[in-house]
Order: sequence, then C-alpha cells, then structure tokens
Amino acid sequence: MIELWVNVFLVSLLVIITFYIMRLRRLIGIVALSGAYSLTAAAIFVNMDAVDVAFTEAAVGSGISTILFLAALRYLPVEEAHETRYPVWSLFLCGIVGLMLIIAAFALPEFGDPNAPAHLHVAPRYIEESYPLFHIPNVVTNVLASYRGFDTLGETVVVFTAGLGVIILLTGSTLSMRFKQSATSSDNQTAKSDEETRDA
Repeated sequence: MIELWVNVFLVSLLVIITFYIMRLRRLIGIVALSGAYSLTAAAIFVNMDAVDVAFTEAAVGSGISTILFLAALRYLPVEEAHETRYPVWSLFLCGIVGLMLIIAAFALPEFGDPNAPAHLHVAPRYIEESYPLFHIPNVVTNVLASYRGFDTLGETVVVFTAGLGVIILLTGSTLSMRFKQSATSSDNQTAKSDEETRDA
C-alpha cells in the first residue's frame, strides 16, 4: 500500500513538472526541470525494483543530458524567442497516444503477480539454469551478464558515448576559449610592439 502511494506521488510530480515545462519560456529553467523529470522517473524505477534501468535513467537522462543541454545553451543567442506555439495536431496526437497507453496499462498484469506470463515462462528457466549452465550464483547478475548481455552492453555503450560526448563538448569549448584568449593576447602584443616601434 505504501508503494502505491509513493508511485501516485511520483507520477503526480511528473505531471506537475510536465505542466511547468510547457509553461516556462526560459530555456535554463526547462533544462533544469527536464533533469528533475528524469530523476523522478529514476525514483519510480527504483520503487519498482528496476535498479539497473533507474541507474541508466539517472546517469543519462538526469546527469549527462542536463550537462549537454547546459553546454549547448552557451552557443545560443542571449535573447530568447518568447513566442510559444501549441499546434493543435501535436496536442491531439499526444492526447491519443496518452489515452492508448492508459488503456494498455489496464491490460497489464498486477505488479509482482506470480501468475504473470513473464514469471511462468522465462523466470523458472533463469532460476533453473543460472548456476548449472553459467556457474554464477547470483541470478540477477546472471540475467544481466548472460541472458541480457547484449542489452547490458548496449546500455553501457549509451552511457559511455554520452559521457564521451560531454567530454568532447566541454573540451572543445575550453579549447575555443583558449584560442580566443591566445589570439587576443597576441593581438595586444602586436599592438604594443607597433606602438613601441612608432615611439622609437
């Protein structure tokens, strides 16, 4: 019962954050709220015992994506466009997709139901073959590393690529600033040498 109320609170928080994201006109505020949205989604995944998905969401969605957006804001004009448009067809499409997701959610089995298809079809095989086949005592580690090895590798590649992109972006920004500073200092030195030559 407590988990249900926690999920209701977190989903309500997502709705509130989405509303403010739609209402805000400052990009820096939208980026900050987007990071808060991803962090709240990661909390929902933790509450549903999906810690690996929560880690990926927190690292990529809340951490690295927020840093990328903040770094990208440096290259945008100082003056922001304050005109906000809400196309009717886009809102209608979002409403239809949201309604379909809600209908599909009611058809899902109860959370933790032992008679769910996943627990009857796949889970017994994982439990039976975990140690005899792979000699890994932890079933969760076995599933992530063996049965879902390519999926885990893909998640690792996503996190690594996002981190590499952040490093390249920040390093490029630092290098451009260094080049500007060096060019400015060289111009100043040239101007000083010209003045000294004229004085002589």
